Amino acid sequence: MTCITTTENVEGQDLEGVSRELVWSDEFDYKGLPDSTKWGYDVGYIANNEKQYYTESRLENARVEDGRLVITAIKEDWEGFDYTSARLVTRGKETWTYGRFEARAKVPTGRGTWAAIWTLGANISEVGWPESGEIDIMEYVGYDPDKVHGYVHTEAYNHTIGTDKGSSYTLERPWEEFHVYAVEWYDDRIDFFVDDVKYFTFEKESSDNDVWPFDKPHYLILNLAIGGNWGGTEGIDNTLFPHRFEVDYVRVYQRK
Repeated sequence: MTCITTTENVEGQDLEGVSRELVWSDEFDYKGLPDSTKWGYDVGYIANNEKQYYTESRLENARVEDGRLVITAIKEDWEGFDYTSARLVTRGKETWTYGRFEARAKVPTGRGTWAAIWTLGANISEVGWPESGEIDIMEYVGYDPDKVHGYVHTEAYNHTIGTDKGSSYTLERPWEEFHVYAVEWYDDRIDFFVDDVKYFTFEKESSDNDVWPFDKPHYLILNLAIGGNWGGTEGIDNTLFPHRFEVDYVRVYQRK
């Protein structure tokens, strides 16, 4: 296994000086559909008044080429929707509790785009959302082009009641370059990073599940939504399509 090196951390250690190792990754060093041993799909309409239909195992919407995962949103009629895209998940393949989760990605800009790298509690089918917990490693809405966002959602802190916890980080033209988006999830806090600059910390206030459901396994999600309650706030620019969200790699590290 591989030890992490970052500009902020001592090689092979986290910020607390504890050794850690790479336990899972997709380097996208192949071609075709995403690796089915690592990724599954959420299919259809999911939530948030988004306008796309998520497809499954369709190269036009999710493929690996030139060492990158490319999630493509297309304007087309599909199952009663006006757009297609993809939402990849590790659910049923792999889950983790605590660790560093990072992805190097280039976001799609423009009105109506909503790209995300995030996690959900694997118990969501039993307890529902937001009781399961959600960690938004990176969210990007194209109408607000120079900001990326990191949030958590719990029963006590979530956007539906206006109490979600998080922050934003300003990047100059992030759609032109790849950046590393990461969280470091401990048993008492979650730290958020862009290119190893920490910009937000969510601290454990108590062990009550409504404020800290983050002591159970989560799975990873990569998706590109179109429109929706946040992404579609200023409408959708239909001249953008087809439009790409590119991911160079995804890695998960845990303490040894």
